[in-house]
Amino acid sequence: MNFRTNINTVQNFVRGVTWVLCFAVLAIFPLSPLMLLSTNIFRTGWVIGVPTLIFNMWLAGVISGMFFISPEWERVVLLRLGKFESVRGPGFFIIPPFIYSVAAIVDTRIEVNQVQATATLTKDNVPTKVTAALEFKVEDPKKAILDVQNFRSSVTWLSEEALKNTIGSLDLKDLLSERDQIAETLRDQIDVGAAVYGIDVRAVRITDIDTPQSLVEELAVIARARRASEAKQIQADAEVLVARKIGEASDILSKSKDSIRLRELQTLTEISKETGNMVIVYPYGDRNGQEIANGRAGNVPWNFDSSRRSVPEGVDVKKS
Repeated sequence: MNFRTNINTVQNFVRGVTWVLCFAVLAIFPLSPLMLLSTNIFRTGWVIGVPTLIFNMWLAGVISGMFFISPEWERVVLLRLGKFESVRGPGFFIIPPFIYSVAAIVDTRIEVNQVQATATLTKDNVPTKVTAALEFKVEDPKKAILDVQNFRSSVTWLSEEALKNTIGSLDLKDLLSERDQIAETLRDQIDVGAAVYGIDVRAVRITDIDTPQSLVEELAVIARARRASEAKQIQADAEVLVARKIGEASDILSKSKDSIRLRELQTLTEISKETGNMVIVYPYGDRNGQEIANGRAGNVPWNFDSSRRSVPEGVDVKKS
């Protein structure tokens, strides 16, 4: 049960003013004649006056206690002769004494409770401790007070059981990577059970998953290996794509001799830019080109059949 723990200033003020007015009225009208009667009979007015004064104070307290002022977030569960009567509030209302009684004053604001499942094995037999935050509110004050002795303890127990069952049905990898989906599933499970007690579960948030440090390091190694494998796979796919495009380009160039010739000239241009060597291009079998190349290479006659002559370093002679 959730009884009011703070002082309602407005309600206390109303009850105080009511008590003073009731006591004053009772003191003026019944008390004065009774004290006069006591004086005539017992020669003193206090024989009947003192008990009457005490009774008036008690009666004023009873009358002033009938007035209730509840804030917007509070509901009063009312019983009549032990049976449920109604739920009152918020605002001002009167509860007659003796026959009616207040079973509880319920706070209907959202509450946050922490639940924890300790030493629970996952599906792959890894001991794991999971902590979650549970948000709930009282939706039906009658059920929350009359159908269960302590709705907060009941909701906490439901949450712990649902958390343990969820951990046992998942691998550690899924537990670490799918927090949002697991939290939503937990909320649905707990809300179904808590609805019996008049509780509305608003949200469940997994705040902490405690796993062995050695296992965390192993998972990190596996993750790095998986990323490296994916990088190699992407690189291999890129090489296959490049080879396929080169084959397509070769098929296109082979259909035209002029295209091949232009490609050769482009390749020679690129070679001349990338290297610092001299490149001399001449048609294959052209004697004039051969003599020019020999002259640039060593300024001496050069015979293709002679193996004693070599081209100086830094000069490339290419036949075309």
